[in-house]
Amino acid sequence: MFVDALKVLRERGHLEWCNNEEGLGGLFQSEMVTGYVGFDPTADSLHVGHLIPIMALAWMQRCGHRPIALAGVGTGLIGDPSGKSKERNLLTLEEVFHNAESVKKQLAHFLDFDCGSNSALMLNNYDWLKDLSFIDVLRGLGKYFSVNAMISREYVKHRLEDPEKSISYTEFSYVLLQAYDFLHLFQNYGCRLQMGGNDQQGNLLSGTDVIRRHVGGEAFAATQPLLLTSAGTKFGKTEDGAVWLDAARTSPYKFYQFWVNTEDVAVERLLKLYTFLPLEEIGALMEEHSQEPGRRLAQRRLAQEVTAMVHGAESARTAEKSSAILFGDAFDPTELSKDILVALAGEVPTGTAERAFPAPLVDVLTASGACASKSEARRLIKGGGLYVNGMRAAEEDRTVSEKDILAGRFLFVRMGKKRFHMVLFDDE
Repeated sequence: MFVDALKVLRERGHLEWCNNEEGLGGLFQSEMVTGYVGFDPTADSLHVGHLIPIMALAWMQRCGHRPIALAGVGTGLIGDPSGKSKERNLLTLEEVFHNAESVKKQLAHFLDFDCGSNSALMLNNYDWLKDLSFIDVLRGLGKYFSVNAMISREYVKHRLEDPEKSISYTEFSYVLLQAYDFLHLFQNYGCRLQMGGNDQQGNLLSGTDVIRRHVGGEAFAATQPLLLTSAGTKFGKTEDGAVWLDAARTSPYKFYQFWVNTEDVAVERLLKLYTFLPLEEIGALMEEHSQEPGRRLAQRRLAQEVTAMVHGAESARTAEKSSAILFGDAFDPTELSKDILVALAGEVPTGTAERAFPAPLVDVLTASGACASKSEARRLIKGGGLYVNGMRAAEEDRTVSEKDILAGRFLFVRMGKKRFHMVLFDDE
């Protein structure tokens, strides 16, 4: 007896809609099911919105079933118009292949590609789409699609009705290629399920319909939620843009902080969607959280779990410690490892100073740009609002010596409650 992955997905909040929920539930309990999610590599990183379908695949695998992560290099050359208000810029083949390689590395954090019969597969739809001729598409696929139905789709209607917008034949035909992907995986890998965000429902149904009409097979489609904040904005979008999984695009500190800032009304749902914590543990955590919401226990646990999955446990600890320091927690300067100092230097203003000790602190502060003038530095010291490596600077004639320098290069300065500066000394 196989584990009913559909029940798990429903309990975790990963099931928004299914074309045949009873049939899929029975299939999950009777055999190992192969299911897939497609990721068009239109960027060189996934973002937190992609984590929902990734987690759905991961839960499938944990229940004994086989996930396929499909790198949509072929479809990525076209671009999915779903949810888009204007035409995408077409990428080159080299760009899409580069993006696909980057995405593969990120998926390996969640899926096991070497665990036996239900090992995850990473496939590339360019391998089969590149061999399709235009006549193959028209004769083998086009006959299954009603133009009337395609035009009635909301995103198509929206762009047809607005004189400032349009949709090209290229994007309009995207759904045919996605349906062919499902047909190919059904015939060659026994794939019976396709999952995606709820904006993909029409595309998913097109795939099941092509399978039914072309080979008489039964296939299933299921969607996950697209999350919105209480303000109605798309979850994972900030003033700075998307929250990416690539540390070069979104630093582990900013990634961690994104989850810490989760609204109370959403945190339990996100713990279920974005972590592998047992539901009982989540329930107990939420009970403890409700006693003192201000401590943000649930948000911090969410941030720890997701950051560790994406960036590793050490990066999660560094991000957590950096966050605590920048939000005013007392700290022992000896606890500031080089990793933490580098992380802090990436999040606060920095400036350089010459390695000439002993040096008057006010000179170091002005030379590095921490203070605009020596008089400003003296006022801060006199008012008790200047801290060096977490310790208050009590004397205006305080000097900086070699022993003050952390990890051979850093001096961490706080001015007032929330103004920070990292002084970087020349390498020895």
